[in-house]
Amino acid sequence: MITWQDFEKIDIRVGTILTVSDFANAKKPSYQLTIDFGELGIKKSSAQITSLYQKDDLLGKQIIAVVNFPPKQIANFFSECLVLGVYNDAKEVVLLQPNLAVSNGNKIG
Repeated sequence: MITWQDFEKIDIRVGTILTVSDFANAKKPSYQLTIDFGELGIKKSSAQITSLYQKDDLLGKQIIAVVNFPPKQIANFFSECLVLGVYNDAKEVVLLQPNLAVSNGNKIG
């Protein structure tokens, strides 16, 4: 069990995907994403979502991400946030996203 104070340490925000490119150096098939988090700025992330999402379908999509992890180096790329999803029965990542448009950078809570 965690405390409410533990949960409050996690900064989860909404952002819009600006660019998507193949991540050739990743061990598992992945995309490199550039995401606009409004007043928090632009952050990059690596996401293993290639089985369910095409690059063109992701452009302009709002997603939910943890934005206060330290950057993590994945091959030659630094991931600055963790895009959130849920595993379906086939172990593929389904992105979490708001069902209505909201402002980039809005906090989940």
